[in-house]
Amino acid sequence: MKIALAQQNYILGDFEYNTGRIIRDILRAIEAQADLIVFSELCLTGYPPTDFFYFEEYYSKLEDCFERLKPYSQHIGIFVGAPRKNPIKEGKDYFNSAFLLHNGKIEGITDKTLLPTYDIFDEYRYFEPNNTFKCIEFKKRKLAVTICEDIWDINAENPIYLKTPLEELIKESPDYIINLSASPFSYSQSEERKKVVRENCLIYKMPMVYVSSVGAQTDLVFDGGSMVSNAQGEIIYELKYFQEDFGIVDMNEISSAIQIQPVLEKVERKHQALVMGIRDYFQKLKMTKAVLGLSGGIDSALTLAIAAEALGPENVLSVLMPSQHSSQHSVDDALQICENLGSPYNIIAIKDDYEAIISSLQPMFEGKKEDVTEENIQARIRGLLLMAVSNKFGHFLLNTSNKSEVAVGYGTLYGDMCGALAVLGDIYKTEVYAMCDFINKKAQKEKGHDIIPQHTIIKPPSAELRPGQKDQDSLPPYEVLDAILYLYINKEMGLEEVVESGFERSLVERVFSMVNRNEFKRFQTPPIIRVSSKAFGFGRRIPIVAKF
Repeated sequence: MKIALAQQNYILGDFEYNTGRIIRDILRAIEAQADLIVFSELCLTGYPPTDFFYFEEYYSKLEDCFERLKPYSQHIGIFVGAPRKNPIKEGKDYFNSAFLLHNGKIEGITDKTLLPTYDIFDEYRYFEPNNTFKCIEFKKRKLAVTICEDIWDINAENPIYLKTPLEELIKESPDYIINLSASPFSYSQSEERKKVVRENCLIYKMPMVYVSSVGAQTDLVFDGGSMVSNAQGEIIYELKYFQEDFGIVDMNEISSAIQIQPVLEKVERKHQALVMGIRDYFQKLKMTKAVLGLSGGIDSALTLAIAAEALGPENVLSVLMPSQHSSQHSVDDALQICENLGSPYNIIAIKDDYEAIISSLQPMFEGKKEDVTEENIQARIRGLLLMAVSNKFGHFLLNTSNKSEVAVGYGTLYGDMCGALAVLGDIYKTEVYAMCDFINKKAQKEKGHDIIPQHTIIKPPSAELRPGQKDQDSLPPYEVLDAILYLYINKEMGLEEVVESGFERSLVERVFSMVNRNEFKRFQTPPIIRVSSKAFGFGRRIPIVAKF
């Protein structure tokens, strides 16, 4: 049997667009004389599921999609993912389902059994879990059809699940495992995904065709990497990462590797995810132009470099807003990266604006010493100016705060925390340096020069909101801070565990306190492009008012 894998980039709720993409690849598969084509989980609606499902009109549009697809199924079997109405009133309204279209009709349906509710997943909000198990027969083959999480509970390791679908389906002696998936990216996810596929194939001694989606949906990135494994647990075929792809595998010829993708370094994976995250955010909203505040510091420089790659340098406007505390070298560094990229910029000095606001507040502030209030006023002036440019020219504002700053609250609400999308919000400060180094090495190889000025990289980081200010006046060294933050946020370790791992108790207590008391700020940040296993946002839900 020849099976086509269709790895596509969908738009949430755009049924016309999604169905058009699906038909495009069906025609490719028919021309190549494939027997069956497999698309990803919820490909007709896009993934992840949202509260659109609560609108009856949303579901009714699916009927038109199936009617458009049925004629093509006269020539080929088609597996698509879509919600299915639950015929029983008790329980949720829908199942998350895989449909086999063939001979002009729906010939088989499998519902998803294991509905994840951890991290970024919330499928029990929308779907009823499957509790009946039957293989789908197609061209004298039995197919054990599963959907994403259904293959992740290997050997029933997760106690929240009552059944492992393949343990049930294997009783019918299927020929192949088919998995329709939508697997969100984190920098280690591709290895985990391959491990899960391999282990299932080894346990059940049969090949697997695994098809995932690709593309970004606001904060989530899907990196693709669809694959085929033989019964020996060897990945013999892979589609590309971070782009749409299509391929056909003859399941009679899977004894050895056919097409394997190169393994990317962690920093390159994150870089590609951020580029895709920006590009899809803008394209799917039908926007083309971005604006950001360019300070001469490393975070805004990196954000500009990534945005320029995603949107084209001519489509990213940088606004330099020097104050009385800004150094000339910061202005020069900012101008240099704009010149390196060929990207437009404007300069708006904020000294006069700052003095006007201080003058307005002077009667109320009489007798009060200068403190962080005056620093925040500068940041909020910059936020106001950037939002004004965004409004006037229709450019989306990119936020430039990194994960270390977001974690400890080293940022100003309604100032440098403004934006429509946070590019670096899941990138620790130490990772910012690594990514700048990666971009420059790539630029040296391709263009013969750096993109990000070396002085931007090597100078001590500073918000430049008071004379001689340095980040490490307020924060531990980033190497130490990031190590503690990683254990607390990504590894979800408690205070005692972090102390036992080798850090001074008073320092750990201070870092934990900074993270905890700034939860209210994170509730008001822009969506953050997720590139790690634990990003701020929907995947990390911590109450603002709490004591733990």
